[in-house]
Amino acid sequence: MVIAARRLRPYFQAHSIKVLIDQPLRRIFHCPETSGRLIQWSIELGESDIEYKPRIAIKAQVLADFLAEYTYPEPEELPKEEPKSWILQVDGSTTREASGAGLVLTSPKGQRLSYALRFEFKATNNEAEYEAHVVGLDLAKAVGANHVLAKSDSQLVVGQVLGEYAVKEEVMQKYLDKVKAQVAKLQSFSIVRIPREENIEADYLSKLATAREGAIPPNAPI
Repeated sequence: MVIAARRLRPYFQAHSIKVLIDQPLRRIFHCPETSGRLIQWSIELGESDIEYKPRIAIKAQVLADFLAEYTYPEPEELPKEEPKSWILQVDGSTTREASGAGLVLTSPKGQRLSYALRFEFKATNNEAEYEAHVVGLDLAKAVGANHVLAKSDSQLVVGQVLGEYAVKEEVMQKYLDKVKAQVAKLQSFSIVRIPREENIEADYLSKLATAREGAIPPNAPI
């Protein structure tokens, strides 16, 4: 109070000042037992027209009602939506004449990309299956897919990708390393083995890819 009076002396001397306070300053200043410093402050403040008024306490219920009215509840945190995956279904096929694979890539909204891949080299069924995975993952990355669920009816390939089956052949290890390198670029990846009857479209495309050229429809995407 004294500091304020000193800094704002022109205002204190030119106007009547009302001070709302919950301490009995006037009584303290006029008490016979007041110390010398308090007496000095009382004289200094006495130069101004200062009226001390008690500060009215807010009733507990009024304060509670005010807080209840103007306190807004924290918004509930919405559950995070799980990212939806693109579905990659593949199947490999090998005949005496040709090797190939079929793949179907389906977006979370149901858009489908279907391909029949005819290789210019001979490959085993498992190698053809890996080739389908490699091409399918490249395609998924090209369309901006970050979450992929691969489905295949090859127990061996699925088991090797999951680390459940050992890889004994060098060529298969190279395929597996390639797939793992592609998977590392995705935010999430999983692979499951499905029954052959649930992989009909990819199986059909793989058979189409290895069919004799004369038996292939001209509009087939090979």
